[in-house]
Amino acid sequence: MKDIPALYGSLVFNDKVMRNKLPKDVYKALKKTIENGTHLELDVANSVAVAMKEWAVENGATHYTHWFQPMTGFTAEKHDSFVTPVGDGEVIMDFSGKELVKGEPDASSFPSGGLRATFEARGYTAWDPTSPAFIKDRTLYIPTAFCSYGGEALDKKTPLLRSMEALNKEAVKVLHLLGNTEVTSVSTTIGPEQEYFLIDKDLYEKRRDLILCGRTLLGAPAPRGQEMEDHYFGALKPRVAAYMHDLDEELWKLGIPAKTKHNEVAPAQHELAPVFSTANVAVDYNQLTMEIMKKTADKHNMVCLLHEKPFEGINGSGKHNNWSISTNQGENLLAPGKTPAQNIQFLVFLMAVIKAVDEYADLMRVSAAGAGNDHRLGGNEAPPAIVSIFLGDELTAVLKSIEEDTYFGKQKAVQLETGAHVLPHFIKDNTDRNRTSPFAFTGNKFEFRMLGSSASVATPNIVLNTAVAEALSQFYEELKDTAPENMEHAVHELIKRAIKKHKKVIFNGNGYTQEWVEEAEKRGLYNLPSTPDCLPAFIADKNVDLFMKHHVFTKEEIFSRYEILLENYVKTVEIEARTLKEMTVKDFLPAVASYASTVADQTMAMKAFAQEVPTSEAQALVAELGTSYEKLSVSLKDLDERIKVVSQAESMQEAADLCHTSLLPAMDAIRAEADAAETKIPDEELPYPTYDALLFSI
Repeated sequence: MKDIPALYGSLVFNDKVMRNKLPKDVYKALKKTIENGTHLELDVANSVAVAMKEWAVENGATHYTHWFQPMTGFTAEKHDSFVTPVGDGEVIMDFSGKELVKGEPDASSFPSGGLRATFEARGYTAWDPTSPAFIKDRTLYIPTAFCSYGGEALDKKTPLLRSMEALNKEAVKVLHLLGNTEVTSVSTTIGPEQEYFLIDKDLYEKRRDLILCGRTLLGAPAPRGQEMEDHYFGALKPRVAAYMHDLDEELWKLGIPAKTKHNEVAPAQHELAPVFSTANVAVDYNQLTMEIMKKTADKHNMVCLLHEKPFEGINGSGKHNNWSISTNQGENLLAPGKTPAQNIQFLVFLMAVIKAVDEYADLMRVSAAGAGNDHRLGGNEAPPAIVSIFLGDELTAVLKSIEEDTYFGKQKAVQLETGAHVLPHFIKDNTDRNRTSPFAFTGNKFEFRMLGSSASVATPNIVLNTAVAEALSQFYEELKDTAPENMEHAVHELIKRAIKKHKKVIFNGNGYTQEWVEEAEKRGLYNLPSTPDCLPAFIADKNVDLFMKHHVFTKEEIFSRYEILLENYVKTVEIEARTLKEMTVKDFLPAVASYASTVADQTMAMKAFAQEVPTSEAQALVAELGTSYEKLSVSLKDLDERIKVVSQAESMQEAADLCHTSLLPAMDAIRAEADAAETKIPDEELPYPTYDALLFSI
């Protein structure tokens, strides 16, 4: 049995290590930077670098890397050794403060949306001291931001840090107005739940679509999918349990607070959830978690699929972004307390979030945009593309009573009656949960359920932080000249006005119904079903103004990200289209022809042997397979022409629109025909593993 407390964080340059390794004055200076965001002087950085290097070498590290998050959706790293020649064939292990605080990767080779040309190669990585360094694969990893030679953000960490500063600034101002003057800083905390699939590696390697695209482009449903509803929270299979055990240990070594693990609804689907961390650290942790999930799966001869919809007909995978706001004194500003109707501070921050989501719902949708997530949204427990807020019965009633100036009587605690006296008594929650809501209040936090499993959690938190900062800024402007003795009444009236204006975004019902789609349209809510539909919202004037006002993005950074998101979508769909074409032409059509020929030969042999006429069933099967072959051949030619049209589009937005309206429907038609034909062909005659093998082999 391993000593888990000793294992936890053993590969992290955490506070305990810093206290032991750093001189007291250096430790205090570094802590001040981490907690208050103050500038770190180079002499302090030099001392930290020496201690960090010594600790890393003691733990087997030979190299260091500036670890950053470019706009690829993945992380990036360039490794340099500590080795420094000193003459006479000898070396020392050296690491300076300058090397700690600044790196220089090639900025033109990463997506920049036009911010960097090929001949403008210089870019910088800058140490983020608020996220702890760690050791992985005998290398010291230093979390960093990534910017261009001109200072433009080329990553996801820089705007996230900016958005956290914006929210901190506006939240502290409002708290001081409300009399909570001891608070000096506010931060957002998140706990991103991570869903994923595990499949056998040997089967994965026989699927060209999974290797190149992360999802199956062909494949008839298995006779059994998730209909029996027996996989969710079911007993872990031995291979999966062993994987989860190893995964936990690898994450714990890196200080990642992995807490919950279980089977999800779909066969072969699972989930991991961590304890909450500060937003910036939680984003780093989640990027690491996804990487380690894949590496650990490989050790167990499995593959971890993080695509949002790797299999048709069963649940896709999301990443529920649990978001809250806390003060430096540890107070959760979204905790209603025992009497939410009288908790003015809670109501102000609750209404700021409601106002933010209502006014910037289009940006919230953009933050979850992606080719993979488009296949997931709108069904199988994934929320619809219409952004609404679930508050539950009690909070909805509280807001209604404020709006109508009526008394809200606190709901009495209800003891849950199970009818079995042997079971312990416990108090029933005041409200149910709503799995169809994109943005749901769940006790003392909001759960943004729209985000896809492969995405970085940075983007939705950049949007949330900035939008809530703007709402708080407007609240402050309304209240700042109010006399202290009139503040309670002024706040009440502000909340009342905000409820009337923004209650249209609150919806506690079933988000999957056509009635809700129609109702949302009447309310004036956004319905942006696809990525090409929603991305133009990113560059809408009101959203550009929002980001620029709070110094989260410059105008150039906004438009560059818009281009990157479009380009990523187009490239993803084009790769899928070309992969589908290859699989069908090179693998599936030959299998159709081969099996049709086999059936035809067998029936003729039977006729020659028994002097009987071939059965009508056999003839019909050959005819059906022949028809499928011809239909697929024609559809493939059509797909090829559509791919050419996309490549000739005059703008990236036009190309994205064509991908959605032309390429994807053509791909769906090919899949429907191929999947129908697949059901008529024996498994051993197919060129790839079937769904039942992929989903039920572990």
